[in-house]
Amino acid sequence: MLHPNLLDSARAISDRIVSLRRAIHAEPELGLETPKTLAKVRAALANLPLEWREGGSTTGAVATLKGAKPGRRVLLRGDMDALPMDEHTGLDFASTTPGRMHSCGHDTHTAMLAGAAELLCARREELAGEVQFMFQPGEEGFHGAKHMLEDGLIDPLPEAAFALHIMPNSRHGIVAGRAGALMASADQLDIVVEGRGGHASMPHDTLDPVPAACAIVTALQALVTRRFNAADAVVITVTMIEAGTAHNVIPDGVALRGTIRTLTPRNRDTVHRLIAETAQGVAAGYGVEAKVTVTPGFPVTMCDPRAVAIGQEVASGLFGEQDWVTLPAPIMGAEDFSYVLEAVPGAMFFLGVAREGDDYRNACAIHSPRMFVDEAALPRGSAVLAGCALRFLERGFD
Repeated sequence: MLHPNLLDSARAISDRIVSLRRAIHAEPELGLETPKTLAKVRAALANLPLEWREGGSTTGAVATLKGAKPGRRVLLRGDMDALPMDEHTGLDFASTTPGRMHSCGHDTHTAMLAGAAELLCARREELAGEVQFMFQPGEEGFHGAKHMLEDGLIDPLPEAAFALHIMPNSRHGIVAGRAGALMASADQLDIVVEGRGGHASMPHDTLDPVPAACAIVTALQALVTRRFNAADAVVITVTMIEAGTAHNVIPDGVALRGTIRTLTPRNRDTVHRLIAETAQGVAAGYGVEAKVTVTPGFPVTMCDPRAVAIGQEVASGLFGEQDWVTLPAPIMGAEDFSYVLEAVPGAMFFLGVAREGDDYRNACAIHSPRMFVDEAALPRGSAVLAGCALRFLERGFD
């Protein structure tokens, strides 16, 4: 077993991991500015031999642990921001800020990373190399990882990077991952269909954009099924349609908004081009115009097979082979740890945090206002993160 005392050490600091998680959960912060959360982290780790770097365009910070001897460099990451939604869990430590909740588990990610820092600092004299602990704001659509990279907070770059994401509707304690695409790219789609409005009783005197907009929505679905291999998933979902002010008025325009998900850079580029061609072609057939804007979001979260193998080795060594799961397919959600993985080989893994013994398949998922985390799983997460760092520092990708 790899570092046989690591899990016991993590369980020994369980109270501190859980306490930090609850403190962060009670005061959620949004976007790129999470100063209260960072202050809690720094206070929890104040007595550890860490060198801190902050500043730039976010409240992100990187704490570096330098081992007793020189060697490799590895990064561990946890995100800190919450979501703009009300909480309905009834927990004693529920959000005290209306309209904000840690419903994606970033409070647990940060607490587990702090726990890993404590575990590794206790082993500093054994370490050859250094560990960067990346405490990142702005994961929920704000490109926090990209900002921290551009701000130079992760300079020099590590040779490997690892992260965890909880799954409240997965079996308690399992660790899951896969080589290659783990999560999709996510881009925002905006289409404005422009016509000429008028009285609803006289459509022949107008250029009605509404039928054209409806035809564009259905054409985009046909585009996915007829232009892309079903085994290499592409998703286009129109989630908003805005038009009109009265039941008897044909509007001048219709606004469509949605999301685009792909698993390869090639499909990402291709679908952007084909959406514009399709929307403009359909609109022309109705005598109106379509203006298409694609706003790039997170890239594909691509996991290096060697890093995934390390995660599997660590999880199996700590908990047994039955608690490692190789995912059969990617998840079409998105994650801004992808920016780090574009620059550095590494991997993200999922940690099951459903209550032990519960029917996890019916548990509330992330982004639910009633999401529940079994905190007994959190020391496992700290042990996995610390274990991946130790394994990489010892033998690299060998």
